Amino acid sequence: MQEVNFEQAIEQIRAKDSRYPREAYHFVREALDYTKKHFDKQKRKNLHVSGQELLDGIRNFGLAEFGPMAMTVFEEWGIKSCEDFGEIVFNMVEIGLLATIEKDSRKDFEGGYEFWDAFRKPFVPPSRQVKTAASPPRLPGVKI
Repeated sequence: MQEVNFEQAIEQIRAKDSRYPREAYHFVREALDYTKKHFDKQKRKNLHVSGQELLDGIRNFGLAEFGPMAMTVFEEWGIKSCEDFGEIVFNMVEIGLLATIEKDSRKDFEGGYEFWDAFRKPFVPPSRQVKTAASPPRLPGVKI
């Protein structure tokens, strides 16, 4: 089997599906490497990465790489949900850059996490975060 040149493969993908720029594909590839290295540290024998595991790796790598700008970068790339990362992954699978096992599918990336919670909330000071219904705001001097 001939090894696929990454840059050429991305050009082939983008000729069919131009929704995402080449930087998004590079990011996903680096996030996958980041995730696999995490598995190596855990001495995990099976290095197959599920969709949900990759989403966790993408979140952690994205925060490490871009900090509070992660969501802005992803939006610039046209990535607005976890499903977009699934589209990128399966575009890479279809061209031969990534391999899957039988049970892998695009559905693995559905409903992963809300982008605001994953990429903005970690940087919002607690005093600015919206209180949930479980903990209503208290007025000063009023005892409940």
